[in-house]
Amino acid sequence: MTAVAYKLLDRQEWDAARALGSYAGSDVDRADGYIHMSTADQLAETARRHYPGRSALVLVEVDLGALGPALRWEESRGGAQFPHLYAPLPVSAARRERGLSVDVHGAMRFDDGRPAWG
Repeated sequence: MTAVAYKLLDRQEWDAARALGSYAGSDVDRADGYIHMSTADQLAETARRHYPGRSALVLVEVDLGALGPALRWEESRGGAQFPHLYAPLPVSAARRERGLSVDVHGAMRFDDGRPAWG
């Protein structure tokens, strides 16, 4: 598996999490019982499916080694293994964060105008 994963979320949610020291998850995360994340290879499809036409997002690069046994790799979309976190995401596990938007077709673009991968 990989050493990092990515979480896409609303900027306001991430700002609140930074103030608290952890992120409890989106409405969907809490309903499912874990925080959804994606690998680099999975991120473009996640953005296309779940975030089209959205702006004021943050892409958080998460150090998976900092998450301990609450991190599980589980089969999801198309049989692929996805990283799922069964605990709040500690802000200290964030290696990097970047503002971005996703156009109506699902293409990601960083706030500086450069396209994200995918």
